[in-house]
Amino acid sequence: MKYVINQISNGENEVIVNYIDMTSEIERIINFIKSEQTKLIGLKDKVQKVIEISEILYIESVDGSTFAYMETDVLKLDYTLVQLEQLLNDINFFRSSKSMIINIDKVDSLRSLPSNRIDARLVNGEHIIISRTYASDFRRILKKGASNE
Repeated sequence: MKYVINQISNGENEVIVNYIDMTSEIERIINFIKSEQTKLIGLKDKVQKVIEISEILYIESVDGSTFAYMETDVLKLDYTLVQLEQLLNDINFFRSSKSMIINIDKVDSLRSLPSNRIDARLVNGEHIIISRTYASDFRRILKKGASNE
């Protein structure tokens, strides 16, 4: 793949992606661009903080509240899991269970478990179980990415 980088003296920064076929490489580039532009507002100790989407390891719904987990922080979000799933679906986030969405880019390793479940180890060493309801979709996403490379 060729690429061109130009510095401009004025105007707005712009990224243009031209492609013949949508490959997993092009998809990753587009998802990266989208994730860098998407931010969320979270709440911690009654203070609002801006969350970079790329820093989120996973999002979990607990007792009717939704939380974003980063490597060193946890923030409460004012979104439902369904809203976040729709917002983040194109940015390598995946619904892993009824109460959780994981950032696929933060998965370090996978291990198959009995009953068609998957143990996903994240980059921080934490383990997330992908339930059997969602495991086949997760495997399909991974195979699609691998076959396009």
